[in-house]
Amino acid sequence: MPAGQKSGFVRLTDIFHERMPWEVPVQGLGFIASREGRFHRVREIVQRICVFTGSSVGTRSDYALAARSLARELVSRELGLVYGGANVGLMGILANAVLDLGGHVIGVIPESLAAEEVAHEQLSELRIVNSMHERKAQMAELSSGFIALPGGVGTLEEIFEIFTWAQLGLHRKPCGLLDVQGYFDLLIAFLDHGVNERFLKPEHRGMLLVEQDPGRLLDAFNAYTPPDLGKWIGRD
Repeated sequence: MPAGQKSGFVRLTDIFHERMPWEVPVQGLGFIASREGRFHRVREIVQRICVFTGSSVGTRSDYALAARSLARELVSRELGLVYGGANVGLMGILANAVLDLGGHVIGVIPESLAAEEVAHEQLSELRIVNSMHERKAQMAELSSGFIALPGGVGTLEEIFEIFTWAQLGLHRKPCGLLDVQGYFDLLIAFLDHGVNERFLKPEHRGMLLVEQDPGRLLDAFNAYTPPDLGKWIGRD
């Protein structure tokens, strides 16, 4: 990562070995070829945002509008989407909106859910994995930042697990809530209550970014610098 770069976003190609003078890129394939005809894998470091959201659409049309607005922001900024791979609810609306705008979408879904015919078959890439644990691990690995749109228990579990990993210093990627029509207001108040009761440090509370507009949330992601402090209150 270049010196002084603050965010977890990278715009580089990371080559796993030293390129020799005779080796040339093979465009679009993720490999470089040597004069002996051998191919060596290279890794394209692409900016992608993981979005957790509901498999239902909710009661308000504002939720679907917010998903489409986020899709426009992602595509306009050349950010790929990583999500849970389903074709239902806000998940399907978001994925379809990104695809309709020419964006790139990776879906990651457990085999058990794919078997129930909720997997989205028209994605740029669909990864079918063995378990929910493997799903979340792959989504985390693929992504440069994490956003929660309105959703239920699964959405909350996913964003809070990745938020916890950030708090523990297991990654330095931004996490945020897109607070559509006050959907997350009570959750935000609960986190503030946790700060007041000294179960959560203010600096760690501040690691979960909150905005009502997707553009402002992505701007906050670009400016994000994680705090450098221990998790435990009273042990610093």
